[in-house]
Amino acid sequence: MSDLREMTVGTGAGLETADMVLNIGPQHPSTHGVLRLKLTLDGERVVSCEPIVGYMHRGAEKLFEVRDYRQIIVLANRHDWLSAFANELGVALAVERLMGIDVPDRAVWLRMALAELNRVLNHLMFLGSYPLEIGAITPMFYAFRERETLQAVMEEVSGGRIHYMFNRVGGLKEEVPAGWTRRAREAIATVRKRLPDLDNLIRRNDIFLARTVGVGVLTAEQAAAFGASGPVARASGLDMDLRRDEPYLAYDQLTVPVVTRTAGDCHARFEILLDQVYVSLDLAEQCLDRVDRTSGPVNVRLPKVVKAPEGHTYAWTESPLGINGYYLVSRGEKTPWRLKLRTASYANVQALSTLIPGCLVPDLIAILGSMFFVVGDIDK
Repeated sequence: MSDLREMTVGTGAGLETADMVLNIGPQHPSTHGVLRLKLTLDGERVVSCEPIVGYMHRGAEKLFEVRDYRQIIVLANRHDWLSAFANELGVALAVERLMGIDVPDRAVWLRMALAELNRVLNHLMFLGSYPLEIGAITPMFYAFRERETLQAVMEEVSGGRIHYMFNRVGGLKEEVPAGWTRRAREAIATVRKRLPDLDNLIRRNDIFLARTVGVGVLTAEQAAAFGASGPVARASGLDMDLRRDEPYLAYDQLTVPVVTRTAGDCHARFEILLDQVYVSLDLAEQCLDRVDRTSGPVNVRLPKVVKAPEGHTYAWTESPLGINGYYLVSRGEKTPWRLKLRTASYANVQALSTLIPGCLVPDLIAILGSMFFVVGDIDK
């Protein structure tokens, strides 16, 4: 009897055990994003994970059907509030394609400059918030310092800090203020000069490396199977970027460097964002150079009531978080008959069901944060 007691005490051998089902979230409904993860745990190890979405569903795709082509842009820039300019741009491109509108060159280059600045703003938010989620507060201050520098430029040109509403069907709302391109260049130069402060603080930080290297590995095959795109896919080795592979606007006139990694872990995803900031700053500067060399209007004069001809079209863009698709169907009326959104976050978050099983509970937040999604982009 004593031999049996010595064998079982402290090991749990011979005891009946059961897996625990644990809900992570949903949080209070007034928070900016509500996602629920249904976990099955064996001790502290995750056996299975089921992402449950839809808690903040806003029905944007149905609202599109009762808004005219000018009004839908207001709705489009809100589902991913960190990429508002990119979202409204995608809708405008879809409508312009269906209507056969040629946008003036100056508007094209301005759109590209603003889209790249918006990409930097998106990435800086995650570069600050991701380390914060796993215990590092200082990077948030550095990231927001750079965000404020660029936000001042975006606010000057559009009047908005989050929801810019600067795109219009046929171009942009209005001409940029006098001297704006010079001030935009100065802001870019300032951010480029100070960015190493954030880079050196976190990229090779020993604690950050311990929490992220080898954690939450998503293989290239898995990324492709889930339809992942953007930084998440490129961190797994999928060399894909619509700006280079299927260029829209005038990206075919630029050389777009595509940053990739092969590790597919949390650290690789973070590094992709960091390196893409440098790339987008360079692209934005090149676009501003082209703006200064291009004259003319920034929009096309349209009738008071805009009606798209009967038909359908699909436009997609390389938004900051990945590929956004816009499937537009028209019956010749002033409102879309259908406008279906394919958002990057919705595809990327599906991979959590593969990434999280097998990890420990302490690694859960590190993996979740590294997928860089906006909940409104899932529950559009």
